[in-house]
Amino acid sequence: MTDTTAQPLAMTTAAEPDGAPRLASLDILRGVAILGILFMNINDMGGALFMGWVDIGRYGMSGADRIAFFLRNTLADGTARCLLEMLFGVGMVILTERAERAAESRWAVLRGYYWRNVVLFLFGLVHVFILLWPGDILHTYGLAALIAFLFRRLSARWLLGVGLVFALLQLGGGGTGYMMTRLQDQRAAAIEVRQKAGEPISKEDAKTLADVDKRKAERAKQHREMEARMAAEDKGRSAATGSFMSWAQAQWSIFLYLEGMFLEPIWIWEAAATMLIGAALFKWGVIQGNRSTRFYLLLTFACYAFGLAIRAIGAFNDLADYEGPSITWATQELARLATTLGHIGLIHLLLRTAAGAGLLKPFEAAGRTALTLYIAQTIICLWILYPPFALGLYGKHSWAVWMLTAVAVNALLLWAANVYLRYYRIAPVEWAWRSILAGRSLPIRRSPRTAAAQPA
Repeated sequence: MTDTTAQPLAMTTAAEPDGAPRLASLDILRGVAILGILFMNINDMGGALFMGWVDIGRYGMSGADRIAFFLRNTLADGTARCLLEMLFGVGMVILTERAERAAESRWAVLRGYYWRNVVLFLFGLVHVFILLWPGDILHTYGLAALIAFLFRRLSARWLLGVGLVFALLQLGGGGTGYMMTRLQDQRAAAIEVRQKAGEPISKEDAKTLADVDKRKAERAKQHREMEARMAAEDKGRSAATGSFMSWAQAQWSIFLYLEGMFLEPIWIWEAAATMLIGAALFKWGVIQGNRSTRFYLLLTFACYAFGLAIRAIGAFNDLADYEGPSITWATQELARLATTLGHIGLIHLLLRTAAGAGLLKPFEAAGRTALTLYIAQTIICLWILYPPFALGLYGKHSWAVWMLTAVAVNALLLWAANVYLRYYRIAPVEWAWRSILAGRSLPIRRSPRTAAAQPA
């Protein structure tokens, strides 16, 4: 492979409404990421949302389901989200640099970027409360971008450093929890051996055993609570027992429960950290494909070697119903970042071959319509496939069928995006968002001459 074939995809004829050019390689990455999101969401749309937390076999676990679950969790889980977060960081750099060249002051840049993300946050709330998807990421990214913006002027090295520090701080609890739990379990096992042998134990040993029993009791209590919530969701969303209102109430209840668990700050923290890493990768020319083929070969091999190994251990643990402690507690975020970087490297290697470029070219249209496709995934899955009306398939499938359904839905959306852009210059949800930002209705249709010139 050589670098020469990568150059035609470096820039595309597509442009923003203000005439600014778009990078085709970034649109392709965005398209892959937004379609990949459905593989993470469809099981929560087609089954109880907390199933993945406590009971992955709730709706069946055949051999095909086990394979589908393992591949999903090893290759994809969290990486589409991670790639989108990185691309948000890229967009932050591109948009703010462009705005700074045109704005009268830095305050104007800050005001414009913050308003952009406040509107995105509001779109996310519509996604949650009107379209009934409690797993929305738009409101989280809108808030995280406000934090990441404050670091935008740092050099690539500092952006990467701050992003990694944020990520490692987020993992502090996981690493500490892994070590403490492992040491406590080992000590408890040794104490139990001595007890069985008739040896006396100290007060400290008795406290250790009591702490282990308490931890197991708390975990069992949490599982019972999740089971009760899943049973309520099954009742509210099933075609046999649910209605529109019971479905809506179930979805709102899940979102508010997650917010009450204070998970939102963790998700915002994760997203902001990854945005900074994405911004650093853009300033170094990594994420848009400006480095050598040798660089991407090394990146792909090294990141996959670490990331996929850790994630495979996690997937095996889940399938074995292993409750820990596990090394994945301490390394899951690093493994997610590494696997995502491996995906980026692989995509840029493919783009340097004629076959790979041809295979990935359609994803450019998905990247240019990403926000609309994200909402379309929700409409198709939540409102057609899995509501308590329409097809009413909630709870009737499991992992293998869900993954195949995601492939089919994504294939339809990928085709639709490519056809749509022959006649329209901007996708509907993007048009609404940017029209609000511009304070006027932006043109949405292509001119007849431009549409006719679009390739089939």
